[in-house]
Amino acid sequence: MPVPRERWLGWDLGGAHLKVVALDARGRSEAVLQVACPLWQGLDHLDTAIERVLGSLGARATRHAVTMTGELTDLFEDRATGVLALIERMQRRFPAEEVRIYAGPAGLLAPAAAAAAPDQVASANWMASASLAARHFPEGVLVDIGSTTSDLVPFRGGQVSARGYHDHERLAAGELVYSGVVRTPVMALARRVPFGGHWVALMAEHFATTADIYRLTGELPAHADLMPSADGRPKTSAASAGRLARMLGLDAAAAAPAAWERLAAHLAEAQLRTLAEACDCLLSRGELAADAPILGAGVGRFLARRLAARLGRAYLGFGALFEGQSPGAPDGPEVADCAPAAAVARLALEEST
Repeated sequence: MPVPRERWLGWDLGGAHLKVVALDARGRSEAVLQVACPLWQGLDHLDTAIERVLGSLGARATRHAVTMTGELTDLFEDRATGVLALIERMQRRFPAEEVRIYAGPAGLLAPAAAAAAPDQVASANWMASASLAARHFPEGVLVDIGSTTSDLVPFRGGQVSARGYHDHERLAAGELVYSGVVRTPVMALARRVPFGGHWVALMAEHFATTADIYRLTGELPAHADLMPSADGRPKTSAASAGRLARMLGLDAAAAAPAAWERLAAHLAEAQLRTLAEACDCLLSRGELAADAPILGAGVGRFLARRLAARLGRAYLGFGALFEGQSPGAPDGPEVADCAPAAAVARLALEEST
């Protein structure tokens, strides 16, 4: 007799955010949560974030599938130390028999087995999302644009066809682009910008981030920006204009609001161009059909949709893989915002049947 399927929580332990997706026994989304978790400031922030999540979800019989990128934070001496610390933290909070750790090609492992394979566990969250996509779509490119990074992952014939696995390999292969829609410093997008009829060099200072850009373009979801702004000031359009102005050695009063909006649009285009070039290089391998779609995920998937249009390809949303809707606030995160967390929960659920 088959074992009854259980409720699973998928956990994505990031360096700045904790993301959790709850799936019922039929694989439908029950809840999607994203909590600020500045892990570089200490593991106690993870403990607090976990308790916030559990307080929101309530007490129910649950199993836990875990993936991570938080081992990269400079809290840890190296990645292996970070992986072991994060596994230990989850074991401290939940019984080991209720926890499975995602280890890429090795699948979901018991905590002890995962601790013996930190190199497979480290930053494998992208593969969980791509593996789930490969099970349900014939081929395509997963484009997961988050707050800090963008994953470009090809898949076909039920398999992930990425050339890299670890972060260094993926950076070299163009499958990991360290550019996101919230936390990326504006100085990383361009060396100079057009302003007032001149090309003006950007200051190499952390005065503004991409959150300021997309707040001015009107595309940034409110729930996506949970960390403090670059200067600690409010997250308003006026304050974002002020931060962008500082990148040019100006105050916001030096130009009309339309000028700062125009600058934001230029910088958004620069970021999109970087992603399009990375995707063009990936597609030049000739491994995917000309009509293979773009599968968009992450809080920046509005850029993935724009990327698909630029490449002349169909666009699909990662949320199509899940039935049901989160009962949370209408302006809260969706499944596609937390794709790796949803993916590990779904993979665990399918393996437990």
